[in-house]
Amino acid sequence: MKKFRILTINPGSTSTKLAIYHHQESELEFNLEHDPIQLKNFDKTIEQFRFRKEVILTALQKEGIDLENIDAISARGGLLKPLVGGTYIINQQMLTDLKAGSYGEHASNLGALIAQEIAKEYDIPAYIVDPVVVDEFEDIARVSGHPEFERKSVFHALNQKAMARKAADELRANYQELNLIVAHLGGGISIGAHKQGRVVDVNNALDGEGPFTPARSGTLPTGDLMRLSSSGEYSPTELYKMIVGQGGLTAYCGTSNVKEIEEMIDNGDQEADLYYRAMAYQVAKWIGAASTVLKGQIDSIVITGGIAYSKKFTVLIKERVEFLAPVKIYPGENELKALAEGAWRVLSGREEAKIYK
Repeated sequence: MKKFRILTINPGSTSTKLAIYHHQESELEFNLEHDPIQLKNFDKTIEQFRFRKEVILTALQKEGIDLENIDAISARGGLLKPLVGGTYIINQQMLTDLKAGSYGEHASNLGALIAQEIAKEYDIPAYIVDPVVVDEFEDIARVSGHPEFERKSVFHALNQKAMARKAADELRANYQELNLIVAHLGGGISIGAHKQGRVVDVNNALDGEGPFTPARSGTLPTGDLMRLSSSGEYSPTELYKMIVGQGGLTAYCGTSNVKEIEEMIDNGDQEADLYYRAMAYQVAKWIGAASTVLKGQIDSIVITGGIAYSKKFTVLIKERVEFLAPVKIYPGENELKALAEGAWRVLSGREEAKIYK
């Protein structure tokens, strides 16, 4: 069996992560930090395309990477129309939507654009894998409580799907055969109910729905939020920043760094301890809610993301939810490996690439 070499590209707001994978094993990984002052020269994120592409090519050349020996490129998917999970061929319709920002602006929109341009030069395929807009909701999950509002699926689909497949491998089963709850714990937190290979319900992590996080306020009391929004004390932009970016542990403790908060707790800060435990409490409560979506038929609960490195935090969650199902912990975001695996499944014939329409 051929061992494919895959270049993975993951653009973030102030950095771009790259890796070369050979037969699903990492040969090289590095993180390119971008000067925020330089990025301010671009009015729109999409205008960073040429700049980021050149930074990537320069870094690859410096590392001695010959792109002639690459079989495919796999990039983080951006804000596109809602679609089912899987690996997608980058096509013209996708590029058009990303360039226009038809479904929103985000640094991840640059991934497919950069991947396609490099791939075209070397006549190799380019893909995206499980973008944040993966939408596999059952109709009942879309109902919010008022016809003016519809619940949306926006979450850490790439890592959630990858860790769900990893759990399935350990359970010696196919992902499509299992019911799993996956909690991604990072700057944003998403908790998905995976029903036989489809994420049929999940909180909208982009807008801060769900548990509060290191920097997001989570689902707030509606009445109090409405009263604050009409008080004139905050502009809509300021209010949104309170909810997404300056909420959660940042608002309570002055930092979004979980390690710093654990140090505060170790030094006797009782307030920090309360808010830290409250975040774990809310995560556990949303896992409990997801268990009802699956009618209690759960093969495993998976905890992943950067905060999953903290045994102190994961223990607080486990003690509340492990009565539901066995808990597996896979720390880290694992996105570069997930991108490589998505491309590998297509190249090896294990999965058919999907077409974006």
